[in-house]
Amino acid sequence: MIEIKKAGNLGEYTKRRISEIFVEGFGKHLTFFSKDSHKLVDAFEHMFVIDLFFVAVVDEVIAGITACSNGISSCINLDRKELRKHLGFYKGTMAYFILKHEFEKPAIVTGDGLASVEFVATAEKFRKKGVALALINHLFSLPQYSEYVLEVADTNINAVKLYNKLGFKEFKRIKQKYSKISGVNYLVYMKYVKS
Repeated sequence: MIEIKKAGNLGEYTKRRISEIFVEGFGKHLTFFSKDSHKLVDAFEHMFVIDLFFVAVVDEVIAGITACSNGISSCINLDRKELRKHLGFYKGTMAYFILKHEFEKPAIVTGDGLASVEFVATAEKFRKKGVALALINHLFSLPQYSEYVLEVADTNINAVKLYNKLGFKEFKRIKQKYSKISGVNYLVYMKYVKS
């Protein structure tokens, strides 16, 4: 059984597990900073605003993550000193500026009743078991939101299929400048409206 919980109710240790799943899910896009996944987990552990994260728990293990905000509050808070401590001065500084621009940017659209869904990721051993589906369906049950927007890489075909299956519709596509480096051709923006 998959149980969805607010990460903020589980304590600070949750940040470590969120960081592990984040690196499992998005690490291939972060190898410029380090190819060592443990180093990336250490570097990013500080940045998660856990009050905005939800976790999927399977057999008492955090199996998946997502963040949900009003699009104004950021679910990430980067600390340059922490990044430098774990990635070194040069790569830590680069990570701070590059990721701050990417992760702390405002949502593409905001408004009353509009949720920004971010960082949906599932631990490798729990993939294809409905974890991401359970997380998104939980967000759909939040009464304060009637519309949901998210950003997904066009190359993340499984995620795009899941979001389409859930009723998300693409409303914008932005070509990426450094697609050969990142492996992402377009950022696809999708929206779901409760009926």
